[in-house]
Amino acid sequence: MSVPRIFQLCLIMMLAWPVYAQQELRLVANTWPPFNDQSLPSSGVATDLVTTALSYAGYKTSYTEVPWARAVRGLQRGQYDILINAWYAAERASYGFYSNPYLINRIRFVKRRDSDIQYSRLVDLYPYTVATVRGYAYEPEFDVDPKINRVGVLSFEVAARMLHAGRVQLAVEDTLVARYHLSRMLTEINDSLEFLPTPLSENGLHILVSLQHPQHREIAQKFDEAILAMKADGNYAEIFKRHGF
Repeated sequence: MSVPRIFQLCLIMMLAWPVYAQQELRLVANTWPPFNDQSLPSSGVATDLVTTALSYAGYKTSYTEVPWARAVRGLQRGQYDILINAWYAAERASYGFYSNPYLINRIRFVKRRDSDIQYSRLVDLYPYTVATVRGYAYEPEFDVDPKINRVGVLSFEVAARMLHAGRVQLAVEDTLVARYHLSRMLTEINDSLEFLPTPLSENGLHILVSLQHPQHREIAQKFDEAILAMKADGNYAEIFKRHGF
């Protein structure tokens, strides 16, 4: 092969390879304060962590908030590259590649303060109706147990109001998310509700990279490395402090 021919092939490869690297990664999440919310500083603590980590890894990003079901469909269809607030569920691996968890969500039940409900195992839930956000994965056994009477709702705020009104007996949510809503939009019912002490689960929060992106594995790996670097240099903790944690 002649030298000019080698240079031509190298030039073609250089022009073709970085197509995706030059593009912004299209991030998506549902509104889930204090983790994801465009009305909050840096769109919430989880959004801040993810965009900062991807910047560490050398990626430019854009961020969109849509309802959860639309975010998932958008990732499946290739409209978005990364769902940034995914708990692990096996079926999602059919269309996305998981990073390592970058923070932990502690999931607990909320009940009316005048209720005598106790929880230590799933069988304790069988007599009650439990409000859950549609499309969320909470804990594998809880999610599929046919004896648990789950009532699908659009948000924890809706679940809490149904709980207060006696339309369900329990709601379930990440502890920080529930406290955020109860101290802001739900102040009038805050004193009437309380957490059950035993958590349902402690779930790692991941980014889920669309399998349609040809560099999905590399993006997740670089993200994981960036989170470790942020923890080492103190920026990870600093982001939590900026958001009041």
